Amino acid sequence: MSALRKQKKVIELQTSYSSQHENNQQVLTNKRRGLMRRLAALSCLAVVAAFFISSTLISQSKIIEEKNVEKQKLEYELADLKKEQLYLEGEIVKLNDDEYIGKIARRDFFLSQEGEVLFNTSE
Repeated sequence: MSALRKQKKVIELQTSYSSQHENNQQVLTNKRRGLMRRLAALSCLAVVAAFFISSTLISQSKIIEEKNVEKQKLEYELADLKKEQLYLEGEIVKLNDDEYIGKIARRDFFLSQEGEVLFNTSE
């Protein structure tokens, strides 16, 4: 135990080499600390940037998906409207025919032609 105490009381010599070595060690330690701080700051910025980029991509993909669903719905509606347009164009052609107009008038307004008798049957 007394040998351990004697070893703790050893005095270092102050030479130019030892002071220069200590200074170099201190400079290296400071450089490492600075490097670690810069790397930590850069890592934080990278994480924040990655978060914003990923959130932007996710929100844009949701918007694109919604737009695709809306586009598909509108395409179905357009197809229905084209069918209706064809039907209505056919009706326009038919309404230019006097016989068709007479048929509709007899059906809807219970009109009759000469010599024709109408019977009302309740269905």
